[in-house]
Amino acid sequence: MASRTEQMIARLKDLQAGTADIEASAVVSVDGLIMASSLPADVEEDRVSAMSAAMLSLGERIASELGRGILDQVYIRGDNGFVVLMSIGEEAVLTALARSEAKLGLIFLDMKRAAEDMAELI
Repeated sequence: MASRTEQMIARLKDLQAGTADIEASAVVSVDGLIMASSLPADVEEDRVSAMSAAMLSLGERIASELGRGILDQVYIRGDNGFVVLMSIGEEAVLTALARSEAKLGLIFLDMKRAAEDMAELI
């Protein structure tokens, strides 16, 4: 039987294989530690994990204080694509890097399914 981390990495690879617009992904604990990743060699895991945790925390605070309810997702759009963060229960966040031409609705749907699968592993 594969370890929990191996199962999470396999699920991240499935997410990327099923959605060509997702270039990289990771599961990060709310305290900023990488739990599993499928990141290219030129992307630093530590930076991704720290920024993901900080962004999730800030997004949750903004959603709460501005009366928007429980945070579902945070996304950032840049010239070269998107960074999408989606919470996995109370303990982790799923982070994905997507191409600029990505169809966000499809990305959100596939990430939500992956996050539900991951929630059972965490």
